[in-house]
Amino acid sequence: MITAFIEYVALEKKYSKHTITAYKNDLITFRDFCAITYNQNEIVSSSYPQVRSWIISLVDLGVSNRTINRKVSSLKSFYKFLQKTKQIDSNPLIKHKSLKVEKRVQNPFSESEINQVINLLEENSDFESVRNKLMVELFYSTGIRRTELININLLSVNISGKLIKVLGKRNKERFVPILPSLIETIKTYLELRKDITTASDLLFITSKGNKIYETLVYRVINSYFSRVTSKDKKSPHLLRHSFASHLLNKGADLNSVKELLGHASLASTQEYTHNSIEEMKKEFNKAHPRAKKNNDL
Repeated sequence: MITAFIEYVALEKKYSKHTITAYKNDLITFRDFCAITYNQNEIVSSSYPQVRSWIISLVDLGVSNRTINRKVSSLKSFYKFLQKTKQIDSNPLIKHKSLKVEKRVQNPFSESEINQVINLLEENSDFESVRNKLMVELFYSTGIRRTELININLLSVNISGKLIKVLGKRNKERFVPILPSLIETIKTYLELRKDITTASDLLFITSKGNKIYETLVYRVINSYFSRVTSKDKKSPHLLRHSFASHLLNKGADLNSVKELLGHASLASTQEYTHNSIEEMKKEFNKAHPRAKKNNDL
Protein backbone atom coordinates (compact mmCIF):
# COMPACT_ATOMS: atom_id res chain seq x y z
CA MET A 1 0.00 0.00 0.00
CA ILE A 2 2.97 2.32 0.44
CA THR A 3 3.57 2.20 -3.32
CA ALA A 4 -0.11 3.02 -4.02
CA PHE A 5 0.04 5.96 -1.62
CA ILE A 6 3.24 7.34 -3.18
CA GLU A 7 1.64 7.12 -6.63
CA TYR A 8 -1.42 8.94 -5.25
CA VAL A 9 0.55 11.90 -3.82
CA ALA A 10 2.71 12.08 -6.94
CA LEU A 11 0.01 11.83 -9.62
CA GLU A 12 -3.13 13.16 -7.96
CA LYS A 13 -1.81 15.49 -5.28
CA LYS A 14 1.15 16.53 -7.48
CA TYR A 15 3.47 16.99 -4.51
CA SER A 16 7.09 17.95 -5.13
CA LYS A 17 9.79 15.29 -5.56
CA HIS A 18 11.28 16.37 -2.24
CA THR A 19 7.99 15.84 -0.39
CA ILE A 20 7.35 12.50 -2.09
CA THR A 21 10.83 11.25 -1.12
CA ALA A 22 10.29 12.37 2.49
CA TYR A 23 6.91 10.58 2.65
CA LYS A 24 8.38 7.39 1.24
CA ASN A 25 11.37 7.41 3.61
CA ASP A 26 9.18 8.11 6.65
CA LEU A 27 6.79 5.25 5.84
CA ILE A 28 9.61 2.79 5.16
CA THR A 29 11.31 3.80 8.43
CA PHE A 30 8.10 3.11 10.35
CA ARG A 31 7.55 -0.18 8.50
CA ASP A 32 11.10 -1.33 9.35
CA PHE A 33 10.53 -0.37 12.99
CA CYS A 34 7.33 -2.45 13.10
CA ALA A 35 9.08 -5.41 11.44
CA ILE A 36 11.89 -5.39 14.03
CA THR A 37 9.84 -4.49 17.10
CA TYR A 38 6.54 -6.27 16.43
CA ASN A 39 7.47 -8.82 13.75
CA GLN A 40 4.93 -7.04 11.54
CA ASN A 41 5.89 -6.50 7.91
CA GLU A 42 3.01 -4.26 6.89
CA ILE A 43 1.67 -1.08 8.51
CA VAL A 44 -1.87 -0.92 7.18
CA SER A 45 -3.28 -2.28 10.45
CA SER A 46 -0.77 -0.63 12.81
CA SER A 47 -2.21 0.79 16.02
CA TYR A 48 -1.61 4.11 17.76
CA PRO A 49 0.38 2.43 20.61
CA GLN A 50 2.78 1.13 17.94
CA VAL A 51 3.13 4.62 16.48
CA ARG A 52 3.67 6.02 19.96
CA SER A 53 6.37 3.43 20.58
CA TRP A 54 8.06 4.53 17.35
CA ILE A 55 7.91 8.16 18.44
CA ILE A 56 9.55 7.28 21.76
CA SER A 57 12.31 5.41 19.94
CA LEU A 58 12.95 8.46 17.74
CA VAL A 59 13.14 10.71 20.81
CA ASP A 60 15.64 8.28 22.38
CA LEU A 61 17.72 8.51 19.20
CA GLY A 62 17.90 12.27 19.60
CA VAL A 63 15.65 13.13 16.64
CA SER A 64 14.25 16.66 17.03
CA ASN A 65 10.57 17.19 17.84
CA ARG A 66 10.16 19.14 14.61
CA THR A 67 11.45 16.20 12.53
CA ILE A 68 9.35 13.70 14.48
CA ASN A 69 6.22 15.81 13.84
CA ARG A 70 6.99 15.78 10.13
CA LYS A 71 7.42 12.00 10.12
CA VAL A 72 4.17 11.49 12.00
CA SER A 73 2.45 13.87 9.58
CA SER A 74 3.54 11.54 6.75
CA LEU A 75 1.95 8.63 8.60
CA LYS A 76 -1.24 10.59 9.20
CA SER A 77 -1.53 11.35 5.48
CA PHE A 78 -0.93 7.68 4.69
CA TYR A 79 -3.75 6.57 6.99
CA LYS A 80 -6.07 9.24 5.59
CA PHE A 81 -5.41 7.73 2.17
CA LEU A 82 -6.16 4.23 3.49
CA GLN A 83 -9.39 5.53 5.02
CA LYS A 84 -10.34 7.26 1.77
CA THR A 85 -9.74 4.07 -0.23
CA LYS A 86 -11.66 2.05 2.40
CA GLN A 87 -8.62 -0.02 3.45
CA ILE A 88 -9.23 0.93 7.10
CA ASP A 89 -12.24 2.20 9.03
CA SER A 90 -10.52 4.87 11.11
CA ASN A 91 -7.25 6.79 11.23
CA PRO A 92 -5.20 5.61 14.26
CA LEU A 93 -3.61 9.07 14.44
CA ILE A 94 -6.84 11.05 14.47
CA LYS A 95 -6.36 12.20 18.09
CA HIS A 96 -2.58 12.48 18.03
CA LYS A 97 -1.15 15.77 19.32
CA SER A 98 2.08 17.04 17.84
CA LEU A 99 5.15 17.34 20.03
CA LYS A 100 5.93 20.85 21.22
CA VAL A 101 8.57 22.70 19.24
CA GLU A 102 10.27 26.00 19.86
CA LYS A 103 9.20 28.63 17.38
CA ARG A 104 12.18 29.56 15.26
CA VAL A 105 12.47 33.25 14.57
CA GLN A 106 14.68 33.98 11.58
CA ASN A 107 16.21 37.41 11.21
CA PRO A 108 16.02 38.42 7.55
CA PHE A 109 18.89 39.98 5.66
CA SER A 110 18.90 43.76 6.00
CA GLU A 111 18.42 45.97 2.94
CA SER A 112 22.05 47.04 3.41
CA GLU A 113 23.32 43.43 3.31
CA ILE A 114 21.36 42.71 0.14
CA ASN A 115 22.61 45.89 -1.55
CA GLN A 116 26.19 45.01 -0.58
CA VAL A 117 25.87 41.61 -2.28
CA ILE A 118 24.38 43.14 -5.43
CA ASN A 119 27.27 45.63 -5.51
CA LEU A 120 29.74 42.75 -5.19
CA LEU A 121 28.10 40.99 -8.11
CA GLU A 122 28.28 44.12 -10.24
CA GLU A 123 32.08 44.04 -10.07
CA ASN A 124 32.18 41.47 -12.90
CA SER A 125 30.21 41.28 -16.14
CA ASP A 126 30.86 37.67 -17.22
CA PHE A 127 28.00 35.20 -17.74
CA GLU A 128 28.13 33.53 -14.30
CA SER A 129 28.41 36.83 -12.39
CA VAL A 130 25.40 38.31 -14.19
CA ARG A 131 23.45 35.07 -13.77
CA ASN A 132 24.21 35.03 -10.04
CA LYS A 133 23.23 38.69 -9.72
CA LEU A 134 19.93 37.88 -11.43
CA MET A 135 19.37 35.03 -8.96
CA VAL A 136 19.85 37.32 -5.96
CA GLU A 137 17.69 40.10 -7.41
CA LEU A 138 14.97 37.68 -8.47
CA PHE A 139 14.81 35.99 -5.06
CA TYR A 140 14.69 39.30 -3.23
CA SER A 141 12.33 41.21 -5.53
CA THR A 142 9.78 38.40 -6.04
CA GLY A 143 10.10 36.11 -2.99
CA ILE A 144 10.00 32.96 -5.13
CA ARG A 145 11.18 29.58 -3.85
CA ARG A 146 14.42 27.93 -4.93
CA THR A 147 12.69 25.20 -6.98
CA GLU A 148 10.47 27.84 -8.60
CA LEU A 149 13.51 29.84 -9.70
CA ILE A 150 15.26 26.76 -11.08
CA ASN A 151 12.24 25.83 -13.21
CA ILE A 152 11.40 29.24 -14.71
CA ASN A 153 10.91 28.81 -18.46
CA LEU A 154 12.19 31.41 -20.94
CA LEU A 155 8.65 31.82 -22.27
CA SER A 156 7.43 32.52 -18.73
CA VAL A 157 9.35 35.81 -18.63
CA ASN A 158 7.12 38.60 -19.95
CA ILE A 159 9.38 41.66 -20.09
CA SER A 160 6.82 43.95 -21.75
CA GLY A 161 4.17 42.94 -19.22
CA LYS A 162 6.68 43.13 -16.35
CA LEU A 163 5.59 39.69 -15.12
CA ILE A 164 7.05 36.21 -14.60
CA LYS A 165 4.89 33.09 -14.54
CA VAL A 166 5.96 30.79 -11.71
CA LEU A 167 5.05 27.14 -11.20
CA GLY A 168 4.61 26.71 -7.45
CA LYS A 169 3.77 23.87 -5.09
CA ARG A 170 1.31 21.28 -6.39
CA ASN A 171 1.78 22.72 -9.89
CA LYS A 172 -0.12 25.91 -9.07
CA GLU A 173 0.74 28.75 -11.41
CA ARG A 174 0.98 32.37 -10.33
CA PHE A 175 2.28 35.60 -11.82
CA VAL A 176 4.77 37.76 -9.96
CA PRO A 177 5.55 41.37 -10.93
CA ILE A 178 9.12 42.34 -11.75
CA LEU A 179 10.81 45.67 -11.04
CA PRO A 180 12.38 47.86 -13.76
CA SER A 181 15.85 47.28 -12.25
CA LEU A 182 15.30 43.52 -12.49
CA ILE A 183 14.21 43.84 -16.13
CA GLU A 184 17.56 45.46 -16.96
CA THR A 185 19.43 42.56 -15.32
CA ILE A 186 17.26 40.04 -17.20
CA LYS A 187 18.02 41.74 -20.53
CA THR A 188 21.77 41.76 -19.81
CA TYR A 189 21.67 38.09 -18.79
CA LEU A 190 19.68 37.03 -21.87
CA GLU A 191 22.23 38.69 -24.15
CA LEU A 192 25.06 36.75 -22.47
CA ARG A 193 22.96 33.55 -22.48
CA LYS A 194 22.82 33.68 -26.31
CA ASP A 195 26.54 32.88 -26.40
CA ILE A 196 26.06 29.65 -24.40
CA THR A 197 25.46 26.48 -26.40
CA THR A 198 22.35 24.89 -24.92
CA ALA A 199 19.16 23.05 -25.84
CA SER A 200 17.48 24.10 -22.57
CA ASP A 201 14.39 26.29 -22.63
CA LEU A 202 14.87 27.21 -18.97
CA LEU A 203 15.88 30.72 -17.97
CA PHE A 204 18.77 29.68 -15.73
CA ILE A 205 21.55 27.47 -17.05
CA THR A 206 25.16 26.71 -16.19
CA SER A 207 28.07 27.99 -18.28
CA LYS A 208 28.03 24.56 -19.97
CA GLY A 209 24.39 24.96 -20.99
CA ASN A 210 22.92 22.56 -18.42
CA LYS A 211 20.01 23.12 -16.06
CA ILE A 212 21.10 24.64 -12.75
CA TYR A 213 20.54 22.56 -9.61
CA GLU A 214 19.57 23.20 -5.98
CA THR A 215 23.04 22.92 -4.43
CA LEU A 216 24.46 25.34 -7.01
CA VAL A 217 21.80 27.93 -6.14
CA TYR A 218 22.40 27.47 -2.41
CA ARG A 219 26.15 27.74 -2.91
CA VAL A 220 25.82 31.01 -4.83
CA ILE A 221 23.64 32.64 -2.18
CA ASN A 222 25.69 31.31 0.72
CA SER A 223 29.06 32.32 -0.73
CA TYR A 224 28.14 35.93 -1.47
CA PHE A 225 26.18 36.60 1.71
CA SER A 226 28.97 35.06 3.79
CA ARG A 227 31.04 38.06 2.73
CA VAL A 228 28.61 40.66 4.11
CA THR A 229 26.82 39.09 7.09
CA SER A 230 27.55 37.11 10.23
CA LYS A 231 24.10 35.46 10.25
CA ASP A 232 24.23 31.69 10.77
CA LYS A 233 21.78 30.97 7.99
CA LYS A 234 22.51 32.29 4.51
CA SER A 235 20.12 30.58 2.12
CA PRO A 236 17.68 31.27 -0.73
CA HIS A 237 14.82 30.83 1.74
CA LEU A 238 16.19 33.65 3.89
CA LEU A 239 15.99 35.92 0.84
CA ARG A 240 12.34 34.90 0.48
CA HIS A 241 11.90 35.70 4.17
CA SER A 242 13.61 39.08 3.65
CA PHE A 243 11.32 39.87 0.70
CA ALA A 244 8.20 39.26 2.81
CA SER A 245 9.49 41.01 5.94
CA HIS A 246 10.67 44.12 4.08
CA LEU A 247 7.35 44.42 2.23
CA LEU A 248 5.40 44.14 5.48
CA ASN A 249 7.72 46.64 7.17
CA LYS A 250 6.91 49.11 4.40
CA GLY A 251 3.18 48.67 5.02
CA ALA A 252 2.25 46.05 2.41
CA ASP A 253 -1.05 44.26 2.91
CA LEU A 254 -0.70 40.76 4.39
CA ASN A 255 -3.08 39.27 1.79
CA SER A 256 -1.05 40.76 -1.06
CA VAL A 257 2.17 39.29 0.37
CA LYS A 258 0.39 35.92 0.72
CA GLU A 259 -0.49 35.95 -3.00
CA LEU A 260 3.03 36.99 -4.03
CA LEU A 261 4.57 34.17 -1.98
CA GLY A 262 2.15 31.59 -3.36
CA HIS A 263 0.88 30.57 0.07
CA ALA A 264 -2.37 28.62 0.32
CA SER A 265 -3.35 30.29 3.60
CA LEU A 266 -2.56 33.36 5.70
CA ALA A 267 -1.23 31.10 8.46
CA SER A 268 1.86 30.37 6.35
CA THR A 269 2.43 34.06 5.63
CA GLN A 270 2.04 35.12 9.26
CA GLU A 271 5.32 33.44 10.23
CA TYR A 272 7.01 36.36 8.49
CA THR A 273 5.25 39.01 10.57
CA HIS A 274 7.32 38.69 13.78
CA ASN A 275 10.11 40.96 12.57
CA SER A 276 7.57 43.36 11.09
CA ILE A 277 5.88 43.69 14.47
CA GLU A 278 9.23 44.38 16.13
CA GLU A 279 9.97 47.02 13.49
CA MET A 280 6.53 48.52 14.03
CA LYS A 281 7.14 48.73 17.81
CA LYS A 282 10.47 50.45 17.19
CA GLU A 283 8.91 53.03 14.87
CA PHE A 284 5.99 53.53 17.27
CA ASN A 285 8.28 54.17 20.25
CA LYS A 286 10.40 56.53 18.17
CA ALA A 287 7.52 58.55 16.72
CA HIS A 288 4.68 58.56 19.26
CA PRO A 289 4.68 61.68 21.51
CA ARG A 290 3.60 59.72 24.58
CA ALA A 291 6.41 57.17 24.06
CA LYS A 292 9.00 59.96 24.13
CA LYS A 293 7.58 61.43 27.33
CA ASN A 294 7.60 58.05 29.06
CA ASN A 295 11.21 57.46 28.04
CA ASP A 296 12.17 60.74 29.71
CA LEU A 297 10.71 59.64 33.07
